[in-house]
Amino acid sequence: MRVVHRRPATVRCLTALTLGMLALTGCSTDDGPAAATASGTSAAPAPSPDETAPSTAPTGTAQSGTAPSGTKPTGTGARWAGTKQFVQIDDARTADGRTYLSVRPAQKKPHPQFEAWVIVPGEGPYTEVSMTEDAQVLLSVPLGDAKHPASYAQADFVGRLTARPSSDRALLGYDLSFDGEGRVTRVQSLYTP
Repeated sequence: MRVVHRRPATVRCLTALTLGMLALTGCSTDDGPAAATASGTSAAPAPSPDETAPSTAPTGTAQSGTAPSGTKPTGTGARWAGTKQFVQIDDARTADGRTYLSVRPAQKKPHPQFEAWVIVPGEGPYTEVSMTEDAQVLLSVPLGDAKHPASYAQADFVGRLTARPSSDRALLGYDLSFDGEGRVTRVQSLYTP
């Protein structure tokens, strides 16, 4: 005679539920910006508590995004350490032999008719980040002289950017690469007709 042991349906359901919850917990992707930075992917700015705009206000700096004299800018730039970001640059300056950029995240979309980009402006305040001394600057039209990116000195970049009206700067976009300390190592402007 053969004896068959049957588990009640309730035990099987609870076992399946428990295994499902364990699988979901183990697959969670909500590890925060630190995990995105550690994996080398681009970390998007964290939304503000009221969910209206990304929080990019730096700590310890003035509202305009400029660092007090003799201090190192802090804030969002450090959070971008080791990542690539697409940004708008509102202003640039050189002080104490270093170049500083006022940036905020933006979006880029392919132009529907041309081989170019359309810039979707970001919202919120600008954050000041510094560039490394040997940062590469690649510019194309309208800041550069040609459609294809060419290398320029940081001082040339600052001069060309600040010579443009503020309303024009809002239409320009840049791909930035950051080092492990949140300093810009590469700036490339997007071709914008």
